[in-house]
Amino acid sequence: MEKAKQASSFEKIAAWCWNLLNEGKPFTPIFAAGSFLLFHLGLFEDVRFWQSFASSLLVVIPLLIIYYLYDFPLFLRNYLWIPFIAYLLMFDTVNLGLLLFAAGLYFFFTVFFWGTFYYHLRIGTSWTNFTRFWKLVLKNSDSTSGNAQEQLPKLMLVLSVWSYAFSVFYNGGTFADIAAGQLIILYAGLFIYTFILHHYLFDWKPKPIETYTDNAEVPEEGMNDKVVVIVIDGMRKERFEEADTPYLDYLRKNGTEYAKMETVYPARTVVCFSSMFTGTYPFEHGIKSNMVWRFGVRTESIFDSLRKVGKKGKMLAVAHLVDAFGKDVETFTAVMKNDVVDYKIMEKAKQIMDEQDPELFIVQLISTDQTGHSRGVLYDEYLQKIKEADHLVKDFIGHLEKSGKAENTTFIICADHGQADGIGGHGHLDEGERIVPFFMYGPSIAKGKVVEEKHSLVSIAPTLSYLLGAPFPSHSRGPVLMDAVKKGSDQ
Repeated sequence: MEKAKQASSFEKIAAWCWNLLNEGKPFTPIFAAGSFLLFHLGLFEDVRFWQSFASSLLVVIPLLIIYYLYDFPLFLRNYLWIPFIAYLLMFDTVNLGLLLFAAGLYFFFTVFFWGTFYYHLRIGTSWTNFTRFWKLVLKNSDSTSGNAQEQLPKLMLVLSVWSYAFSVFYNGGTFADIAAGQLIILYAGLFIYTFILHHYLFDWKPKPIETYTDNAEVPEEGMNDKVVVIVIDGMRKERFEEADTPYLDYLRKNGTEYAKMETVYPARTVVCFSSMFTGTYPFEHGIKSNMVWRFGVRTESIFDSLRKVGKKGKMLAVAHLVDAFGKDVETFTAVMKNDVVDYKIMEKAKQIMDEQDPELFIVQLISTDQTGHSRGVLYDEYLQKIKEADHLVKDFIGHLEKSGKAENTTFIICADHGQADGIGGHGHLDEGERIVPFFMYGPSIAKGKVVEEKHSLVSIAPTLSYLLGAPFPSHSRGPVLMDAVKKGSDQ
């Protein structure tokens, strides 16, 4: 089978640009401005339009800032209609045509452009995917652009204030004619309301570990020749338990399973990988979403640690993980049919192990995650992708066994995050995404052990250091997963 092609420079830039529309924070101002401009397309030749547009934009900027600073994921989105109702009670004007136009444009973008056209071209979903995707958009609870219950009330308020200010300026008014007092009350009330909601109700973030890794000393020679980490992106734990995965079941039953392994917040792919392989959190490594403004983690990674002892690490992953780890990532293109992408990734993985032979190898499988996003996690297609991952992991490890590269190797199988209902959203820790599958297998790993104590994915980096005899990354906070390591006479 043909191996996965490397992601082109164009794809890397395109992935970065797409995140502007995928992430909820930048989407709201971009889509609001786009909707406003398209609705007034016939006025573009009028100089007064552009003067009024610029002036009204200044009026609405404080509102855009509030919505950029604060997400309203999960049940918090239920409170978003109250500020819009407050606007309707305070102001006697609403541009119903603009609001209906924006709502229609929103569903066209999410259901048809994103859920159908985009996914058909990128991963080969059916042209009729819109028949399911609209339900996923309405159900999605995560703060992405595909969360209708969060984005619509935000857009309704932003566009209503914008249209009100625009009409004042377009009809010859000035800033003195704006109902400044009412707007100040509306904005101040919204800020206080939002602050209270997030202070008292936004309480489901995992608590970061306060101290740096100190529960073990790295063995001078390490314990393994190699460690292979296979990350099945977006594999939801309860659905993994339901899937037909005989080989993965064998590995976890003959190794050590961490039954309560918790992902990090926000549970975006680039954030999770950055935390997994630096051992710390976004406030230190600097990657806070898939939308990366400053490239490269700000702290040492496990790749840096390995270089200190003359060892090599390599990650095979999608294009946007270059944003965090740069040249330590060998990319593959994500623009291919979802039914073949993981197969091609594993063929490329075999080639890397055969030719480059790194001491640490990290492989990202993406088909399960993409299926959750395009078709939902509560359908049989999602279970089928997990079943296919089981087959691919077995085939890959079998390849390493034949070449003698599995003899003193620890294998870690995990997900970077789970997925919520709807479009498989992940980021703000719905219960479907918080706890992830995680187990270790190999000659240095205790057999038949299940650890029920809660742990965090930030423990991966220091555990890799321990197993491979490299210093802990500089800001590693996770404890080494010592429960899994065989002790003394057990080895």
